[in-house]
Amino acid sequence: MNAVPKHVDLVFLWHMHQPDYRQSTDGDYLLPWTYLHAIKDYTDMVAHLERYPALRAVVNFVPILLDQIEDYAAQIGGGRLRDPLLRLLVHPDLSRLSAAERRHAVEACFRSNHARMIAPFPAYRRLHELYHLLAPQEDSALMYLSGEFFADLVTWYHLSWTGETERRRQPLLAELMAKGQGFTLEDRTRLLALIGDMLSGLVPRYRALAERGQIELTTTPHAHPLGPLLIDFLSAREAMPEVPLPRAPGYPGGRQRFDSHLERALASHAARFGRPANGVWPAEGALSEPILARLGAYGVSWTATGEAVLAHTLARAGQTYLRAEDLYHPWRSNAGVTVVFRDDRLSDLIGFEYAKWHGQDAAHHFVAELEAIANAAPPDRTPLVCVILDGENAWEHYPYNGYYFFDDLYRLLAANPSIRTTTLSAALAGEHAAAPALPQLVCGSWVYGTLSTWIGDVDKNQAWDLLCAAKLAYDLVVGSGRLDAAALAAAEERLRACEGSDWFWWFGDYNPSHAVASFDALYRYNLAALYRALGLPVPAQVEVPISRGGGDAEGGGTMRRSA
Repeated sequence: MNAVPKHVDLVFLWHMHQPDYRQSTDGDYLLPWTYLHAIKDYTDMVAHLERYPALRAVVNFVPILLDQIEDYAAQIGGGRLRDPLLRLLVHPDLSRLSAAERRHAVEACFRSNHARMIAPFPAYRRLHELYHLLAPQEDSALMYLSGEFFADLVTWYHLSWTGETERRRQPLLAELMAKGQGFTLEDRTRLLALIGDMLSGLVPRYRALAERGQIELTTTPHAHPLGPLLIDFLSAREAMPEVPLPRAPGYPGGRQRFDSHLERALASHAARFGRPANGVWPAEGALSEPILARLGAYGVSWTATGEAVLAHTLARAGQTYLRAEDLYHPWRSNAGVTVVFRDDRLSDLIGFEYAKWHGQDAAHHFVAELEAIANAAPPDRTPLVCVILDGENAWEHYPYNGYYFFDDLYRLLAANPSIRTTTLSAALAGEHAAAPALPQLVCGSWVYGTLSTWIGDVDKNQAWDLLCAAKLAYDLVVGSGRLDAAALAAAEERLRACEGSDWFWWFGDYNPSHAVASFDALYRYNLAALYRALGLPVPAQVEVPISRGGGDAEGGGTMRRSA
């Protein structure tokens, strides 16, 4: 009797997220990362899947990201640009920029991965070399740069942020990159129109893949709030018993605020994609028993987090170490929600290590790792391996934005009979439907299995205290009933933005100082806007930078963030 070949079920979950960079719903954008990642990474990620229709994956979109992508498409389509870099792209006379505008242009348009996004293009590299001669001098020195310099600079910046798949299918991109310099207003206007087409076509492309069953689309509570901390600061001490906490005893009304983000996300997801989301990826993979209970109350079928959370959970239940057989199957939580756990090693190989490898070698290595997991499994069990990572920021560290890595990886996976890519809902409805009971979950996230990235540091705790004070003010003013409908909506919008996890992620000395300062300013801008929407004066402490200074290198962990 022939033995049944061993195989593994593989789930990719690509998490797409950027925080809200708008001054208000119809205000200027303070940072450009949403539309830049959209035209580079989100377009590439969907194109890789389109080229390999046998591949299955889960794609998670945070609603606040989709709100902004749709807003950008509407801006370009309507001709009213609210992003300074897009306005610069089609500025009719770049020779007339002020000194401050010139400084902003050069600082913004060279803020990229130099080795992958500037150095490969000789014309762009020459622009950087010219700027480098003037950079140490005062802003007045930038007046020597011509309008043609800025036209070429802003064009190359946007060309370098286009996806590799787009360069292969859009004749205009090839035309402009071949031209290299002397870009006219007509060139730049055509490029802006193409960017608008990319943005407006993005959600329909993902929806089409979902409708034919190739991908499963999931969501995250609306503005990406760190759920366990909204509900209870003490949840951080489940994995870190001695962690210092903010002075505030907790976030006022946090459970209701989490529900508001979750309910809004589920509704917007169903409206955009024509069907409800079965799964929810919690912001930062942060789970606690109260969060599981809230997900269950809203009918969510499954969720996911990092493997260290499982290790801590089983350790508290008396198991001394995490076994592979524990990681590679789903678990049933006390709330009835199925929980799967991220393979941290395999996910981080893609997120951090394989960018340093030749793409084909990396792809073969990844496949070999999966085959080894299959061969090590008990004969009667098919491992369910979940590879979960950020779907945007790693790729600029790869040659060609990861194009050849994905081409080799997806080709090898599609041809390998021992590896079946699947979606989580499909896996949980089939061979992996049975799930053992999960012991009481120890609260944690996909970063180290703790909440240390968002609380415990002096600056992080101060940021929470400022938010708690603002929320108390919000509750008092809203409870007074003195806000009209428009003012109430504006205040709610700013509060949601302030509750995002990203602000707390950036504080700390492990992130680059320029990025910390940028997000510090944006966080406090949102707090100030909340007070103004409430008709209150902005407290003096909100005007003072929180950060005591960041580091000089990019932070570790399981994610990269743009800055």
